[in-house]
Amino acid sequence: MKRCPTCNQTFEEDWLSFCTNDGTSLVDFAPSPKEPPPTIRVNAPETKPLGKPTFDLPGSYTPPVQFEQPKTPAPLWQPSPPAPMAFSPSPQQGLALTSMILGVVSITVGWCCYFGVITAPISIIMGAISLVQIKNDPAKYGGKPLAIIGIVTSSMYFIFLLLIVLLWGFTFLMRGVNH
Repeated sequence: MKRCPTCNQTFEEDWLSFCTNDGTSLVDFAPSPKEPPPTIRVNAPETKPLGKPTFDLPGSYTPPVQFEQPKTPAPLWQPSPPAPMAFSPSPQQGLALTSMILGVVSITVGWCCYFGVITAPISIIMGAISLVQIKNDPAKYGGKPLAIIGIVTSSMYFIFLLLIVLLWGFTFLMRGVNH
């Protein structure tokens, strides 16, 4: 326990070194059980206004002046509130992806038993439908490059197939003319 030698206030906190009232250095103090605790006398504020006589007459009461708390100024910069987490689904690209897969299958595996004759038209139709959907609602549908790849590879299958049929027919005609 510590005590202020100036105002005789006692402090129980051992970490204090100075009086919180007047700033005087505190001294170690152990109260004796016979001695009453020190009393602190606080002078009451003066209630008599300067220059005006005070009369306690009935009805002469004036309420004290209310002081407003000063408003704290707004900070110069405030961070913006975080944006709400909105769910934005990725665009649908199922038709475009299917068109691309069928187009690639047509041009690679489609030569076996003319399997591409079935997959290539389906790929072209699905790619065209996908491009129309993307054009009408680009926020909902996506995958334009995939649809284009599907249409191009399926068209290439038909072009190569047409070239093969023409070359085969031309060679067949040439054989028939020579014999």
